[in-house]
Amino acid sequence: MNQNERQSKTNALATLNHHAYHLPYSDCYGACGLDTPIPERQIGILTITRQLGRVNVDDLAVRFAVTPQTIRRDLNELCERGLLHRVHGGAVPASGIANYAYEARRSVAEDEKRRIGLAAAGLISDDSALLINIGTTTEQVARALRGRSGLMVITNNMNVINILSGSTGIEVVVAGGVLRHADGGIVGEAAADFIRQFKVDYAIIGASAIDTDGSLLDYDYREVRVAKAIMSSARKIILVADAMKLERTAPVRIGHLSQLDHIVTDRELPEQLMDICNENDVQVVIAGIPASTETASNVAAGQ
Repeated sequence: MNQNERQSKTNALATLNHHAYHLPYSDCYGACGLDTPIPERQIGILTITRQLGRVNVDDLAVRFAVTPQTIRRDLNELCERGLLHRVHGGAVPASGIANYAYEARRSVAEDEKRRIGLAAAGLISDDSALLINIGTTTEQVARALRGRSGLMVITNNMNVINILSGSTGIEVVVAGGVLRHADGGIVGEAAADFIRQFKVDYAIIGASAIDTDGSLLDYDYREVRVAKAIMSSARKIILVADAMKLERTAPVRIGHLSQLDHIVTDRELPEQLMDICNENDVQVVIAGIPASTETASNVAAGQ
């Protein structure tokens, strides 16, 4: 690394702070599945890694005014918790090819997902049929639908089944297939074939990542097969995704933003993605932010 590159990275490190990281201090230890919280310096390290894509031990030592040995210990601990991946001289985010543990994902952006679930449920009318896919955010939609009546919910998500099991006004149809024990998802070609029998009013889907070109991405090709079947079996497709999905990557393509009817999220989309939505009449709903008069009228009109 030449002097200009080192100075540029040092300047970037100096300007970053903990506010950019999306795991609140109280959520961090839950997201790791441990009883002890992540120390504040390690949260800062996670922040910087998410921002730069890769961090260097010596740069971090300067940033936090500690020894390189202390930073190496921090990185090792974060790697043991599955949040970073060690590379020569530093670390990179661990989310590039494998997703976080399911229970960990439940704790990340929990309030944002709850608000997204409520907003998405508001788009669903009574006396309709819908497909709900695997995901911690789609589960929040199911929670928000409890107490509704006249719904038929077809799902490959065991957690959604449990959430809706006491809702007598909702008929729950369970897809057959292979149970993925890690998250209660039912995946595989049998599940996809089962879902293709239906033509429903709404599909509620999630994604592990949204690329800058509008691609919707996930980690497990078996799950993606089912997700594609769900999308093709619905008249309207609603994607529920918190803003962290804009900062992640995953290797398997589910579909594209242009295929959606609605995206429900917790923050305004980047300009490039908004352009895609506008060009393809995709309604963007920001959960927890009052809609403008025009947006509200569009939603009411089903646009």
